[in-house]
Amino acid sequence: MKKILISTLVVLFLITGCKKIPKLENGKEAVVSIKDDKIAVDDLYDELKSKYALSILLDMTDKKILDKKYETSDEEKNYINSQKQNDETYYNVIYSQSYNTYEYYLQARYGITSQDELDEIFKLDYRRNLATKDYAKSQITESEINDYYNNEFIGDIEASHILITADYSDNATTEEQETAKQNALNLAKEIIEKLNNGEDFAELAKQYSKDGSASNGGALGRFGSGDMTSEFEKAAYALKVGEYTKEPVETKFGYHIILKTKEYEKDSLDNAKEEIISTLTDRKVSQDTNISYKALEELRKEYDFTIEDSVLKEQYENYTYNTSN
Repeated sequence: MKKILISTLVVLFLITGCKKIPKLENGKEAVVSIKDDKIAVDDLYDELKSKYALSILLDMTDKKILDKKYETSDEEKNYINSQKQNDETYYNVIYSQSYNTYEYYLQARYGITSQDELDEIFKLDYRRNLATKDYAKSQITESEINDYYNNEFIGDIEASHILITADYSDNATTEEQETAKQNALNLAKEIIEKLNNGEDFAELAKQYSKDGSASNGGALGRFGSGDMTSEFEKAAYALKVGEYTKEPVETKFGYHIILKTKEYEKDSLDNAKEEIISTLTDRKVSQDTNISYKALEELRKEYDFTIEDSVLKEQYENYTYNTSN
């Protein structure tokens, strides 16, 4: 969806960025003249209509609808600022040598000339995502909630861990990285041997762990499903209270030795319902690659979206058919 948005804005810039625009009431007026020929306004309009107009139309429509449906929130502002910071980093790291200024980069990538226009791009993106999540949430049934509660929902636990990281510089070779990872794995195994020999978990965490919890003996406190990386969570929940992992658990952070220290009864369905709905919503969004298209199509119907132009109407019908199938 984002690629569609970006390409649409580039076209908008091409259409509106120049100062001299032919008047559309004279469809035969030349936009471009060449020897013994010309490209008329009608010719240009027909070409744009056949290739780009639907994307532009949907962007304009969605913006109007989503501005009516959602108010500006702190979360939205944070999202926009975060996206802009990421974009500026992207420019500085990759494109600063190709474009003299950030403004030239914005024009080339998005077809815009100001930060305000960039805000609008990210605002539309955020609100489309919000509409998608609201749609996904509306599709969740009581049966799905009950099934998740009975078969997947689990109570919180407490655990401690010792994290061993592979330390290497940013410019390390592949061989150096692999050596560092192997050294970290070997150290994690040595620590497990120390535990097997009766040494204290908390003291070993203070001595070896690279996590901020080291000073507290590796204690992570109470956490529940979805709070940790999947590899860590799976290993921690599989343990009995007082048991530690007999093999290092690898995550993106490094190698963990995990000690399960406490487990809690799971909440009642009434107390857990909102958490379950949130989990199922995220699952639907991640598993259904077409859900954003379905969500926006339904939202347009809700606001009586009707295309009067027969050519664009046919394009939209084909678009919705393809995105739904």
